[in-house]
Amino acid sequence: MRGNITSAILRRLGTYSRKNRLYFAFRELGRAIRTGFLLRYIGSVDLRRTIGAATNKSEHFNRYAQWAGFGGGGLVTAAARDEQRKMIKYNHLVANLLIFHTAIGMTRALDGIAADGFGDAVSPEGIATLSPYQTGHINRFGNYVLDMSMPPAPLPFTLPQRRQAKRQATEAVHV
Repeated sequence: MRGNITSAILRRLGTYSRKNRLYFAFRELGRAIRTGFLLRYIGSVDLRRTIGAATNKSEHFNRYAQWAGFGGGGLVTAAARDEQRKMIKYNHLVANLLIFHTAIGMTRALDGIAADGFGDAVSPEGIATLSPYQTGHINRFGNYVLDMSMPPAPLPFTLPQRRQAKRQATEAVHV
């Protein structure tokens, strides 16, 4: 029964008719929900702070991804929509790989500080201010040579998937 009602509502909304009462009802419901949200937003400092922080994170990532996507001046020039989506996804992949590279470097540096006996000098509040969107150590236009015979250095931490896989492998051995 529910599927029939859903289909009927979607069919009526899909006509885009300005005379459709259901269209007007949903439009007014949307306006009421938006007004309620705006009143909560105006009245809550915590909500404004949370939304502002999330917006800043998103803007920082987008700025970093734009920096990483230097090939076309930041413009997606392909005509096909699917090609544009691919370019954006590839750009985000590159940006995320650079962020991962930076995070590993920062982790190794912090571990080095702790190993030298200065671990107390770095507070959790100080670590919270670090940003993975640094660009000074990345040479975008360099000449990179890959030596596939040399294994990469191990990560300075264990990934959750690896821990779970190790646990499953250990359990399988003990069974």
